[in-house]
Amino acid sequence: MSPTPADFTDLLGRLTLEEKVRILTGQDFWSTHPLPKIGLRSMVLSDGPSGVRGPVWDERDPSLNLPSATALSSSWDLAIAHQYGVVSALEARRKGVDVVLGPTINLHRSPLGGRHFEAFSEDPVLTAELAAAYVAGVQALGVAATPKHYVANDFETDRFTADVVVSERALREVYLLAFEKAVTDSKAWLVMSAYNSINGATASENELLETPLNSEWGFDGVVVSDWTAVRSVESAKHSQDLAMPGPVGAWGDALVAAVRSGEVPEEAIDRKVLRLLALAARVGALEGFEKPAEVPEVDTVAFARSAAAEGSVLLRNADELPWNAATLQRVAVIGHNARDARTQGGGSATVVPASVVSPLDGLRAALPEVEVTYSIGAVVQEGVAELPLSTMTNPVTGQPGARVRFLAADGAELFAEDRFSSALVYLGSDVPIAETSVFEFRTTYTPTASGSVLLGFASVGRGRIFADGNLLSEETAVPVGTDLGAALLSPPSISTPFDVVAGRPVDVRVELELPGHEGGLSGAMSITVGVEPDRSNPQALIAEAVVAARAADVAVVVVGTNSKVESEGYDRTTLELPGLQDELVRAVVAANPRTVVVVNAGAPVQLPWRDDVAALLVTYFGGQEYGNALADVLLGIVEPGGRLPTTWARDEADVPVIDVTPQDGTVRYDEGVHIGYRAWLRAGTEPAFAFGHGLGYTTWSLSDLRASATSASVTVHNTGERSGKHVVQVYTERPESTVDRPVRWLAGFAAVRLAAGETTEITIPLHKHTFEHWDTTWTTEPGTFNLLAGSSVSDLPLSAQLKIGLG
Repeated sequence: MSPTPADFTDLLGRLTLEEKVRILTGQDFWSTHPLPKIGLRSMVLSDGPSGVRGPVWDERDPSLNLPSATALSSSWDLAIAHQYGVVSALEARRKGVDVVLGPTINLHRSPLGGRHFEAFSEDPVLTAELAAAYVAGVQALGVAATPKHYVANDFETDRFTADVVVSERALREVYLLAFEKAVTDSKAWLVMSAYNSINGATASENELLETPLNSEWGFDGVVVSDWTAVRSVESAKHSQDLAMPGPVGAWGDALVAAVRSGEVPEEAIDRKVLRLLALAARVGALEGFEKPAEVPEVDTVAFARSAAAEGSVLLRNADELPWNAATLQRVAVIGHNARDARTQGGGSATVVPASVVSPLDGLRAALPEVEVTYSIGAVVQEGVAELPLSTMTNPVTGQPGARVRFLAADGAELFAEDRFSSALVYLGSDVPIAETSVFEFRTTYTPTASGSVLLGFASVGRGRIFADGNLLSEETAVPVGTDLGAALLSPPSISTPFDVVAGRPVDVRVELELPGHEGGLSGAMSITVGVEPDRSNPQALIAEAVVAARAADVAVVVVGTNSKVESEGYDRTTLELPGLQDELVRAVVAANPRTVVVVNAGAPVQLPWRDDVAALLVTYFGGQEYGNALADVLLGIVEPGGRLPTTWARDEADVPVIDVTPQDGTVRYDEGVHIGYRAWLRAGTEPAFAFGHGLGYTTWSLSDLRASATSASVTVHNTGERSGKHVVQVYTERPESTVDRPVRWLAGFAAVRLAAGETTEITIPLHKHTFEHWDTTWTTEPGTFNLLAGSSVSDLPLSAQLKIGLG
């Protein structure tokens, strides 16, 4: 039985006020204060949610890179979500991490949301079910999960200061509903409070932390702040328990003084401390309590591969897929993202994998007897990209990599280390960032091709670029906007032209004067040294791709976004694919009608050529095994198991709820409960691809819908010639209602796998609030509800009626 806060009143009595307050703020960027006198060790927190980075951001300590949350949610499979949590916990235990800062379960209110890839869905029920399964998987291994960001943190623009104005009904039926089951059923041990305000009060000082979280849902865990989100002693009067990061924060001595003066009751401090001690016991950080000794043996890399396939959504298939490898002689692989794939989104969710399998790598490995050609087709990357390790030699050790140094104002060396990457992030490390005046990066770069390259760096501050001792450029990189997270994790680039000769080494040195940050990011910096892409002749790149496609049996074009499009810290400005990728697809399709397009993006993009391609597959950010999973799906080794968790628009102008930019500091959720497919149905506009849509490699029939107030049963028949997966979805309608309801809303779902010709009956639990609406409390409007079942929100061949609340 899990320990509760009430179990630790004896330990509480042994603590002074100063000790109590100390453990309520982190001791550093990623860990809590220990108290040896009561057997409390420090607890380590780490970013997920799609992998566990650990307390350092370092290629020398790699992490498993799982597929993005949008790929996980596209599986519509609670077993996969649970195993995703288990694998995350295994990674956490391997890295000495006690608390995983995930899952991110904010909603896809707008497709322009910058962290769309990190969240699950536009629907609160789908999100809630997947989040609860993820949390249960993590915590089964004695590692804490942290559903975040509580609440209505569905955009990035001005996220630190914006106020979300939203009705109580929309909060309860949509935004809070996404969190509820992870707390009530899976008993999450933490919840993270957000940066934004909700109806005038910042999240860390908001009554929503108490009601419904504690008073109604029975939460007895720790509310941890998003990093630097606790800004005053006022938050200590509320149900905010742990302020991160430390050691400097808004509490500390000021909170001790506030308690002594009577401004903050000591009982409020005691409640927070008891919750922190209960968390410590649950994760094995308190003497007398241990993590579970038995842990499952899981091939985590194999899981990453299968999860990527399960989350791949086949949107269109004109009898093209799956391919038969025996009939292929030449395959043209095209696209910047085919070679330099995005396996994860930008920002704090980023981990550093030991290796990544690109789509090009995966197809070449899967088709050893086939000629697989490659053409970039169109440049997607923006800004400086890191140098391949194979081109870097550390000038000090002579081994692959680089030497970096941190210098004081007088030039004295404060710290030096050898690295194996030219993309470096220091966030919460022991490196003396705050004391550093100049950062120096040195490597011997051996280019693989001759010509002019744009050599440079991405960071913030005044930088100097040297080649063979000669100063090429000196310029200041200024961040766009005021979001420090974006400045750190997606900084601007500075570059300069430089002529290189293939195989001739160049001594590259970059010096960066550190500007310094205030508060929680005072010890943080990031820099990438590398080259920017050549955009000098885009039509030639398309022409080369066309030649390759025309000469091949089939063509695969991988289109997608880049780190300047999808990242924490800023929202998107358009749904269009960056660069000339649309033009590229049209040209390749004209050259080879057997063209399959793969979308390597974490969120919806416009696909104006969607009806012209032989097949269209959305793979999101597929994790480190992305290329192998893609090859598995294209060759029919596994089923593309995904269904859309979010509506994809034909055109950006059609999107009914799209605003992410605060007006006068406020984002108004005036659409109420009508977001996602609900808004599309209300507007009567047809999207490109509906919520829940997805194809497979076999065919299905559904029959015999029977329903009660708590569940629905459906007979499912695989009518095709191969085994496969189907996702049965159940929706509710109330056409004649006195309440402003959605046209239709998701009630439940289930993934089913059957062999060819097999038939089974499945029972689908309905969400407990399916027939309720919020009117100061959960309320049922008596009458007849329609229940519909099928394969997407717009493909519902089965229906039944239920009389609810009529006695």
